Amino acid sequence: MLDSTRDGLVDRLSAYDRVVEVGIGHDPALARALAEVGVAVTATDIQPRAVPPTVEFVVDDLTAPDPEVYADAGAVYGLNLPPELHRPAVSLASEVAATLVFTTLGGDPPVVPVDREPLPTEPLFVARR
Repeated sequence: MLDSTRDGLVDRLSAYDRVVEVGIGHDPALARALAEVGVAVTATDIQPRAVPPTVEFVVDDLTAPDPEVYADAGAVYGLNLPPELHRPAVSLASEVAATLVFTTLGGDPPVVPVDREPLPTEPLFVARR
């Protein structure tokens, strides 16, 4: 992720006290940057991942999530979220009354209704409620 994109995401997500990143994978850069500006960050993935000590990590499956992990989050976000996870992410965010924002891999369009916000190198998708 380019620094300018990360910085744009930090600007957007730092409006929330607590966020959850779904499917953190091997790149905790955004989670780390959010924690550095005082946002409480929980990261999830279907298998254990290394995250900075300032980021809480929970093994969780977005297709069968534990709502307690997300309960107090103002936003749920995913980077390069594949189309097959858009609907489960919308359902989860709706269930816990959180905003869902995500990016996709290059050519993958969102498969749920969204509003688009510009980032330096790609759009940020905000799921409509």
